[in-house]
Amino acid sequence: MNKRLMQKESAEINSYIVRNKLTMKQSGTGLRYFINEEGSGSYAGSGMHATVKYTVALLDGTPCYSSDSTGPRTFTVDQDQIESGLHEGIKLMRKGDKAKFILPSHLAFGLVGDDDKIPGRSAVVYTIELTELN
Repeated sequence: MNKRLMQKESAEINSYIVRNKLTMKQSGTGLRYFINEEGSGSYAGSGMHATVKYTVALLDGTPCYSSDSTGPRTFTVDQDQIESGLHEGIKLMRKGDKAKFILPSHLAFGLVGDDDKIPGRSAVVYTIELTELN
């Protein structure tokens, strides 16, 4: 059953990519990503403090969260309690990079969602900028 659900979700993600004419890479875990503007310096690594500006939406375009309303988000890479796909994606970025990530549900909020705006078993789309890294 889980395998069929993951295949269905992957097909939905691929459909989103085609509809939006995106060119994305896929990691071994299923994270889809595209760095659309490159910064400089070293890549983010485990234990570093990252500050990001972001928007989060569902695949159907429903907006969920944005740093425009909540302010930038700062977290410690591989340590803080955030989506595992976000930790993975940030390690592909350098300060100043802007990217788009699509996190399948198992890398986002899983079976139950976030008890607010993101339903269970939902892939999410991050449009993200790594503004600070130290």
